[in-house]
Amino acid sequence: MAIQGKFTSSTLQDAVESISSLPGVGSRSALRLALHLLKQPRENILHFAESVSRLATDVRYCSVCHMISDTDICPICADTRRLQFQICVVESVRDVMSIEATGQYHGVYHVLGGIISPIAGVGPSDLTIKELVARVAEKNPSDTEVILALSGDVEGETTCFYIYRQLERLGCRITTLARGLGFGDDLEYADSLTLGRSIAGRQEFKP
Repeated sequence: MAIQGKFTSSTLQDAVESISSLPGVGSRSALRLALHLLKQPRENILHFAESVSRLATDVRYCSVCHMISDTDICPICADTRRLQFQICVVESVRDVMSIEATGQYHGVYHVLGGIISPIAGVGPSDLTIKELVARVAEKNPSDTEVILALSGDVEGETTCFYIYRQLERLGCRITTLARGLGFGDDLEYADSLTLGRSIAGRQEFKP
């Protein structure tokens, strides 16, 4: 790559451009981070680079719940102490982390990978809804509770309604978070106390 402007090193320029491709990181912040790395011991830089590189080679998604994992089945699904017949349905892996931080939930999860959004071109087939239905059907549905823990905006409610329609014939219990969360709130940004109370106070889902 040709050296341009203030860059006297094409290696530094490549690093800055790579860092600035991250969401929320502008070119100035990227340059500051790259220069900070240059001040670190060589082994620290190599460890940092190896950790990021391993995201592409070692991280996978759990074959059961689709949570990020280092193994085929994530530690949550593999934990026999978790309530395997209580499945909390969330939009993203960040929501799993938010709920786990509350310490109020002891079941397992199912990560959809998004929510239904016609504007964004995301339909039911783009999510793991079929896998969720199959997962519930494989259990004893009458003993299974599915907790719909999605954002309270229109798209989240639409997704909840669609999932409800897919699951109601199985006869499982379908609940949703208590609305301690405001309309349109994302689980990722809810404080642990509010989110924990919303889980503990969950109620039957009514379309």
